[in-house]
Amino acid sequence: MGFYGGDELSKVYADGLEDGFGLVASNVAEPNVLLGLLEGAERVDSDLLVQMSAGACRFAGDGDEVAGLKAMGNYIEVMAEQRDIGVFLNMDHQTDMAFIEAQMDLDIPSSIMIDASHEEFEENVARSKRVVEMAEEKGSDVLVEAELGQIKGVEDGIEADEAFYTDPEQAVEFVERTGCDLLAIAVGTQHGVAKGKDLELRPDLARDIEDALRDHGLDTPLVLHGSSGLQPSQVEEMMQYGICKMNKDTRYQYEYTRTAFDLYRAHTDELVPPEGVPDSRDTFFEDADWSPNKDVFDPRVAGRDIRERIADVHADLAELAGSAGQSRYA
Repeated sequence: MGFYGGDELSKVYADGLEDGFGLVASNVAEPNVLLGLLEGAERVDSDLLVQMSAGACRFAGDGDEVAGLKAMGNYIEVMAEQRDIGVFLNMDHQTDMAFIEAQMDLDIPSSIMIDASHEEFEENVARSKRVVEMAEEKGSDVLVEAELGQIKGVEDGIEADEAFYTDPEQAVEFVERTGCDLLAIAVGTQHGVAKGKDLELRPDLARDIEDALRDHGLDTPLVLHGSSGLQPSQVEEMMQYGICKMNKDTRYQYEYTRTAFDLYRAHTDELVPPEGVPDSRDTFFEDADWSPNKDVFDPRVAGRDIRERIADVHADLAELAGSAGQSRYA
């Protein structure tokens, strides 16, 4: 259907607040994951929110983050036209103001997350507000997500050894002073590999934050970072309290590598020469009776398996987050 900007994304979030669902914001750095996400989202009639970090942009751009954003932005736009859903792009965990300004000038993202949560409150307010003002000055329809509180773990080079839960009244002050469109909150989730049963998750705090915002006339969609380790029952509970965006990255990274590993492990004898045959890769085994099987090592073989697995995972997650069947554009 199409690749849309912030004005359209805000309508999806408004639907989510009204109907109690959220979008699974899924990180990408290369095409196979993106194509799998598109397939999975369309399969269950859910709009799709993909994310890119600065690190992912640098990877896609061979070290040049602006080039990577342009390349992936164009790719997302072209492939979105092939699907009967709406597709959006959020820039995840952005800290570099110059790169944020470049994103707005390029008019590629639907939303941008400014991450100053590792700073003191006043500095977090100042930086987050500056991004909101930048969008207004440029006449950009990009939505601005900010974060209050601190989530334990590492995400795109930002590391936090301790978690600091979001205070509901401080959340009200933060939203009022910054004018942010979405607020990422810290309620016990964790970046990286985590197990939901080990987390000190506070769904009651998400409820209190939502209530405090609404008591002050603020219908601000809430965002849950570090959700890859949550159990289904935990996700369902959190979605009751204004969570309209739930980030996923680590899960897809594992599924990508595990899917390729399973394929290659099942066909090891067709990829690695048997004992007694020299591993003469430089001459491509021209002096050996053994040869590798192109039907296995062609990267497109693993790529197709990866896309299908990512599609299955995302379809299940969209069902869990409630966005399945909710596409505005189908």
